Amino acid sequence: MSDLKIQHILTLAQLLSKGARHNFVQITTSSLGKSIKKSQQAASMHILELENGGFIDRLMTGRKLSVKITQKGYSELVELHSVLGFSLNSSPPHIELSGSVISGLGEGAYYMSLKGYTKQFKVKIGYIPFPGTLNIKLNQLQDILQLAELDNIMIDPFSDGKRTYGWAKCFHATLNNSIKCELIRLERTHHDNSVIELISKNNLRKTGRLETGSKVTVKICP
Repeated sequence: MSDLKIQHILTLAQLLSKGARHNFVQITTSSLGKSIKKSQQAASMHILELENGGFIDRLMTGRKLSVKITQKGYSELVELHSVLGFSLNSSPPHIELSGSVISGLGEGAYYMSLKGYTKQFKVKIGYIPFPGTLNIKLNQLQDILQLAELDNIMIDPFSDGKRTYGWAKCFHATLNNSIKCELIRLERTHHDNSVIELISKNNLRKTGRLETGSKVTVKICP
C-alpha cells in the first residue's frame, strides 16, 4: 500500500461500485457523503484529496462533477483486497483460551439443577448438564473479551415465585481438544472476568482426569 489514507478507502470503493473503474461517472458530493456516512463537506474533501494523490481523475462540466478511478487508485484497491483476503482466510477458525483449573464455590451444582434452567438446557443445548461447573482461571484476561463478538445460546432469566434468577449465555466449546462442552457466562456470579465456567453432560473433572491446578485449553468455535 502506498499513501492512500484509511478514511479514503471507503470513498474509493464507493466510486468503484458506481462504475468509475473505466468511465467517468457523474456524482454529487451530498449523495457520496450519505453512502460513506460522512458530511457533504467531508465527501468533497475526500474527492479533492484523492485527486491530489493521483487516485482519481476529476472532471467538472459546469456544476456537474464526474470522476474516474486511475490505474494507481485501482491498484491500491486490488492490493488491499489481496491483503484482506489473506488475513481473513488465515485467521484461526476458533478462539483458544488457556488457564488452570480452580476450585469452585459450590454454586454450580445448585444452579445447574434448577428446573428453570434444566428445562431450557434440554431444549437449547440438547442435554441437562451435570450438576456442577468446571472453573478455569484464564492466563490472559483479554481472551474473554473475544466472546462478546460471538453468537451464543441464551438461557433466559426466570422466577420461581420467591426469587428471580438471571440469564446465562452458552458457547459451544471443546476442552483439551477432545471433550465437548459449553462455556457458560452467568448474569450473576461471584467470579470475576478472569474465571470461566464449563458445563457438560458429564463431570468434566472426572472425564478429563483433572485436578485443581491442571493446565487446560478451551476452544470455542464462532
